[in-house]
Amino acid sequence: MLESRGVPHQVVAFDPAIRSAVDVALAAGEDPRRVLKTLVVEQDPPGARPLLVMVPAPMELDLRHLAARLGVKRLRVATHTRAEQLTGLKVGGISALALAGRRFPAVIAAEAAAFESVLVSAGERGFDVELSFADLVRLTGARVVPLADAGDYPSSSR
Repeated sequence: MLESRGVPHQVVAFDPAIRSAVDVALAAGEDPRRVLKTLVVEQDPPGARPLLVMVPAPMELDLRHLAARLGVKRLRVATHTRAEQLTGLKVGGISALALAGRRFPAVIAAEAAAFESVLVSAGERGFDVELSFADLVRLTGARVVPLADAGDYPSSSR
């Protein structure tokens, strides 16, 4: 998709046994804050389409904070099995890029905008793709939402 749309990017390969985004960053020699993990988040009780929430690898997602930002009552992270059922992708390869156009609402942590480019799953275990933050937002239609309290998450750029 990225090539057909002329989006500048670089594929980063790593051991497909790695499941942690922080470990992906270490294997790729990247700042973990530039590597985004994609979490499948459901409204509780379920009913609405699940969200694909992209957050920097070391960031812990505060579901109450996110729910308040989105104006919903309660959220929960899907189990690995449920995430795979909902997306059709394997954990470690769940990607908002791979699911673009499939009506999965996407959210991206505003904190990731501190970096010119970020790495996200390419849709298959063992591969991430580096692309600009702006292209990621545009291609996924992601809503950019601040997820850390002011001062909790240091900024940097690259």
